[in-house]
Amino acid sequence: MSYKNDLRQLLKPYYWFNILLSVSYVACKLTSPACTFMFPSSSCELDNRETEILFFLIIVVMLRSRKTGSLTMINYLSSSFMYTKIANLILWFYADIRYGLPFGAIIILAALIIPEPAYRGKECVTYFRGPDSLDEELKQRGVTWLVCLYAVWHPACVNFAPVFAELSASYALDNFKFGKLDVGRYPGSAQKFRVQDGPTSRQLPTLLLFTDGKLQIQRPDADHTGKLKTFLFSKDNVKATYDLDGIYQQCKEKLATAKSAKNAKGAKKDE
Repeated sequence: MSYKNDLRQLLKPYYWFNILLSVSYVACKLTSPACTFMFPSSSCELDNRETEILFFLIIVVMLRSRKTGSLTMINYLSSSFMYTKIANLILWFYADIRYGLPFGAIIILAALIIPEPAYRGKECVTYFRGPDSLDEELKQRGVTWLVCLYAVWHPACVNFAPVFAELSASYALDNFKFGKLDVGRYPGSAQKFRVQDGPTSRQLPTLLLFTDGKLQIQRPDADHTGKLKTFLFSKDNVKATYDLDGIYQQCKEKLATAKSAKNAKGAKKDE
């Protein structure tokens, strides 16, 4: 079922157009008609420098995909597009600046005209406008919050967005709520929770679990030496680490108890 969903996603313009950009140089260099037309003074094969750039690209994509917790084909593609397009840009400039400049312009235009498809499924997420609005919500007693610190431009956050939305749709209650705070837009939030918000940050996204306003769990976190521990942002791992099933059951029981007490109080007044 997952592969069918991935294939349907690939039909969207964003994915097939970025795939074309990602393989453009190799396809042109190794295909005889295109190669003889665009590179008349060179053979239709990759030289040592081009091979080195492609091998380096493969290593970077594998490492970044592992760190971002990419589990599906779409996740791998989304997290690798930025690196593959940069590598192709370098290769086109290496071949001829007259090819590099138009390719760079195409990348910029594609980013503006064909943005990555956003998650369109059901979600029960509150979007906070800065740390002050989060603090106001955390003052509520008897409410558990699962808050995601994210940045819209970070590949790992983009990959995790549909997972967090799906979890919110499955587990959200009146006393178990899900929230998101954009640390790229509100950097003070990152400073407050000691989260690095730079483009190479390994702390994005960060998940915070609050109970009665007190922080209970934060992932990713550091070990006793201060080194950041890797956390896999998959649905099953988040459910297990934060015990979402247990929290959901406890919160549901509390709601039922409060409702029974309210009904009993109302019946007593009627008497």
